[in-house]
Amino acid sequence: MSGSGKDKMIFFRSDEEINLIKISAQVLGKAHAEVAKLIRPGITTKELDEVAETFIRDNGGLPSFKGYNKFPASLCISVNDVVVHGIPGRYELRDGDIVSIDCGVLLNGFHSDSAYTYPVGEVSQAVRRLLSRTKESLYVGLEKAVDGGRVGDIGYAIQTYSERFGYSVVRELVGHGVGQHLHEAPEVPNYGKRGQGPKLKEGMILAIEPMINFGKKGIVQERDGWTIRTADRKPSAHFEHTVAVRKGKPEVLTTFEYIEAVTANTSLMVETSELMAA
Repeated sequence: MSGSGKDKMIFFRSDEEINLIKISAQVLGKAHAEVAKLIRPGITTKELDEVAETFIRDNGGLPSFKGYNKFPASLCISVNDVVVHGIPGRYELRDGDIVSIDCGVLLNGFHSDSAYTYPVGEVSQAVRRLLSRTKESLYVGLEKAVDGGRVGDIGYAIQTYSERFGYSVVRELVGHGVGQHLHEAPEVPNYGKRGQGPKLKEGMILAIEPMINFGKKGIVQERDGWTIRTADRKPSAHFEHTVAVRKGKPEVLTTFEYIEAVTANTSLMVETSELMAA
């Protein structure tokens, strides 16, 4: 779930604490996969939400999003021109939709947070490329989550990669620190300048989450107080990992492994360059 830090204090986690987040992240990855199994035309977004909540609770966790600032569901489900924070309901997925599933898990006192955007059925090649390139921008950005760098390095990498294809980066919604609270400092924008922003140090935990629009960067909020759409009503994609800052190379704590075992060789698969991580 995108947002801002709970306060200005940045936490540095021990290896033991990072391992607890990894355990939370494994349940999260498997919950995503349970949802991915059911994505098809005709299923309601509420049904997907119920499956995720049941799986998380059955595996000893709590859905991080449910009740957070009165959010009513366990998943943020954002379809087509909805950027983030879509509320699950009666909407039935349709052939040609894209659907972003954002989920968080609280387990052992620590949150994990990740998102993945799926094509549903026959989706245009232009929109499939938006999904692939947004996913790639996530890996381009997280490569910069290393000790000694700056938060601006992450945003700069995501922004320059995305804009080279003519896409736009949402400005008002950002990644964030994550740990014992769902949203902690620092904020992690998906745009910025190299060498600027808070210094990255080993043990920081970041939720890096590019939100990339096919059209212009402008967004609007619906009357429900949550749903964020693109102002021009063009599609938007969203991918997210929870990452530990390390020396030399970041440690990705969440995983798409379970999702991609389910979606491999199906229309739900989001391909990326061979140079990108899976």
